[in-house]
Amino acid sequence: MPKPADTSTKKLISLAPDNWVRWVTNIPNIQAGEILSGEFQWISRESDVLIRARSPELGEFLVLNELQLRYNHKMPRRVRAYTALAEEKYELPTYPVLINILPTGDVEIPTSFTSNIYGLRAIQDYRVINLWEVDVNIPFQQPLPSLLPFVPILQGGNDESIIREALQILRRDEDLNQLETVLAFFATFVLESAVVQEIMRWDMGVLRESPWYQEILREGEARGEARGEARGEIKGIIRSIEMSLEAKFGSQGLELMSRISPIQDLEQLQRILRTVLLANSVDEIQQIL
Repeated sequence: MPKPADTSTKKLISLAPDNWVRWVTNIPNIQAGEILSGEFQWISRESDVLIRARSPELGEFLVLNELQLRYNHKMPRRVRAYTALAEEKYELPTYPVLINILPTGDVEIPTSFTSNIYGLRAIQDYRVINLWEVDVNIPFQQPLPSLLPFVPILQGGNDESIIREALQILRRDEDLNQLETVLAFFATFVLESAVVQEIMRWDMGVLRESPWYQEILREGEARGEARGEARGEIKGIIRSIEMSLEAKFGSQGLELMSRISPIQDLEQLQRILRTVLLANSVDEIQQIL
């Protein structure tokens, strides 16, 4: 049974900060310094991490890391705000990076924020890294242990032997072995849960403690709270079910949406979402519909 894990972005990045900042900035001679607080006066997010960095050509600057389970349309404005707050607080230029973990269908992800009010423009560029487009060999070759828990969803990572290799590396290192729960969670998106359970050799029910599992469950609730009505929450959970079905089972999973979409019972939808996240097959989901 895995130990309770600190799987915050700060913990992941601190495993190999130099290699991390070189990867996210694509600057080969950059060196990471102090991992700073990403908490500002009215913004506090665990997924937002600032790193003080230095390179011979650029001198000292900040690398802002924003790690998101899925992209949403508010991110360009948020990255602009975080970048400005970081530069104001630390008086250093900032290199912002948005890292998206899971795909969101055919949504085009912009690489900048722009606004124009009567000729006065605001522009904020940032780098976008989509993990599903990242070569699975990168975390093994660089090495980049921070990416090992995400191996199953990297490009080419939907292979049992590669996932086993990532697991063995995590388990050999005391600083990494707490991350196997995260690896197991993302493995369920590409392998049957029974196979993941055999690889991990522990009860798959432990995945309910994964922060990423909880994040998916909260997605629907957050959408509902933002609208301030139960109807919005129901729509949000239905959307989370749809995205999870597509990520795990493709078009076969999406065929179930014709039966799920009309459901208006919040508790029933929450049960369906939990089942989707841990199901071995589409048949298991059909049994509860």
